[in-house]
Amino acid sequence: MKISAGILPFRRTSSGVEVYLVHMGGPYWRKKPRSWSVVKGEAKEDEALLAAAKREFHEETGQAIGGEFLPLGEVRTSNKRIVVWAVEAEPSTDIVSNTFTIEWPPKSGKMQAFPEVDRAAWFGLEEAKEKIVASQVPLLERLEELLKRD
Repeated sequence: MKISAGILPFRRTSSGVEVYLVHMGGPYWRKKPRSWSVVKGEAKEDEALLAAAKREFHEETGQAIGGEFLPLGEVRTSNKRIVVWAVEAEPSTDIVSNTFTIEWPPKSGKMQAFPEVDRAAWFGLEEAKEKIVASQVPLLERLEELLKRD
């Protein structure tokens, strides 16, 4: 099973906690209602997972991220494990993402490049739970619990 590593930045505002999510790029996610995600990507063989998460954050947003990384554990999808850390930080929503290439439209013989993520935004926790892919909702709930104990 593949392993991805991710980072969930959060900030405290006068109206509560907000989380930083990215919208997955490419044509498959364009019209799906739950198309937002933590910044994540596949770890390379023998790469430390937190190092992979920081690398992926840079590749998908164009920004370095630092701070005290708080483990949120893992979630699973049908074909991968995603290990995520939260960090109190304020990365910009002005991003520059790496790209991937696929045949689009399917069976057209035309290859097109798309950004891995096409935008970033800050959301309150309740709104984020409605926008994030369903398999990642437990990460938001774990962050809530972690911050309540803080």
